[in-house]
Amino acid sequence: MLEARLLIGGQEVAAFDDATYERRDPLTDQVATRACAASTGDAVEAANAAAAAFPGWSGATPAARARCLNDAAAILQQRRDDFIAAMADEIGASKRWAAFNCELGAALLRDAATMTNRLGETAIRASTPGVTALAVRQPAGVVLGIAPWNAPVVLGVRAVAVPLACGNTVVLKASEFCPKTHSLIAEVLRDAGLPDGAFNLITNAPEAAHEIVEALVAHAAVRRVNFTGSTRIGRSVAETCARHLKPCLLELSGKAPLLVLDDADLAEAVKAAAFGAFFNQGQVCISTERIIVDQAVADAFLARLAVKAASLQVGDPRHGDFPLGPMISREAVVRVRGLIDDALAKGATLLAGGDSDGTTMQATVLDRVTPAMRIYDEESFGPVAAVIRVGSVDEAVSVANDTAYGLAASVFGRDVVRARGVADRIETGICHINGPTIYDEPQMPFGGMKASGYGRFGGDAGVNEFTELRWLTVHDQPHHYPI
Repeated sequence: MLEARLLIGGQEVAAFDDATYERRDPLTDQVATRACAASTGDAVEAANAAAAAFPGWSGATPAARARCLNDAAAILQQRRDDFIAAMADEIGASKRWAAFNCELGAALLRDAATMTNRLGETAIRASTPGVTALAVRQPAGVVLGIAPWNAPVVLGVRAVAVPLACGNTVVLKASEFCPKTHSLIAEVLRDAGLPDGAFNLITNAPEAAHEIVEALVAHAAVRRVNFTGSTRIGRSVAETCARHLKPCLLELSGKAPLLVLDDADLAEAVKAAAFGAFFNQGQVCISTERIIVDQAVADAFLARLAVKAASLQVGDPRHGDFPLGPMISREAVVRVRGLIDDALAKGATLLAGGDSDGTTMQATVLDRVTPAMRIYDEESFGPVAAVIRVGSVDEAVSVANDTAYGLAASVFGRDVVRARGVADRIETGICHINGPTIYDEPQMPFGGMKASGYGRFGGDAGVNEFTELRWLTVHDQPHHYPI
């Protein structure tokens, strides 16, 4: 059994009254982790520690901050096996998904290290003689990061890496589903030499999540909040931040479409669709939820996709290198099963999969999905590809935009100029041409539109999210005032 403790002010500590909770293995239902169940008092102490560490960390040289982040990347890669084991036990992650998390998590840290010198000042031309004007970018203060379970290393690291690079101190609120995995991130950053209090970790029981977030957002030293998770919870976080006038970055639910145009390379489109729909059991915010395929190529495309889906085995990631593992919970399987049954009852055709057992579910392909079916609108967050046939490019774009969400999309077509024209019309923050919906690089501006949230992680956009931009002037001539 794994254990996860709080990290406050550089010290691993127990929660108030030694309170703990248990995270169970989604496949075996055995206790995977016993984690500290923080109180609101513990959360306040973590924010206090971050506030106390802020002057020192924000005053460190860019080179010193970069060195810590690069060292953290190296340590994360050295501890790859620990992360793989923890992710398997806590969330049923396959070795491939866990290894992908470690690789991209380390890349995020290395990229953040290159951002440490992005702060500073820029001259602005002033209209008044004798006035020198400067735009000054500086650290914001304490940043609260709230990370989910589905890509725990990538999204846990992303919540804190650029904030730290910019000289902020952070509090990471771990997911209740993977407290040990997120505590390993804390160990990596501590061992990389971050000063005590620059990074702090809070783990909490599921029933305490709302009050913990309320306490942290309300803390006077917390100046920025970032949250990755469902739109439902994201709205609550945004409302809390609004009450306290705290800027927040929200990366929320998705319903990513993959458009297969009539001139698409079908072999490449099938590979991307299967990867996007089924990797990590479809439990990724940018998973391919809808495949919008031109009627002219639909039968040929679906014949290949059905064969690919049927080839993907499901199993215990600790006992084999299976492409698919368990879903996060039995409740998640029941919810996805309900979407499938609803679609079938309303006329959809099952081309592959459809079966489930406990927390496992086969890769499923549903053809002839229509707006009358729940799966047309609702995020499945499971290994289900919902196929919608269309008769034209205009109809494909209309269907792609017929959703409350707007995170990621992709378009497949051999005529790249034409495909680019389609991509320009799709209402998502991210769109890939002849690539999968699951694609990310640390330096890219990652975020969504509509109910998928606002703000951007990555690159200069991420720096802007986690810093203050101030205007300073120097007046070196006497002024004439009207009074």
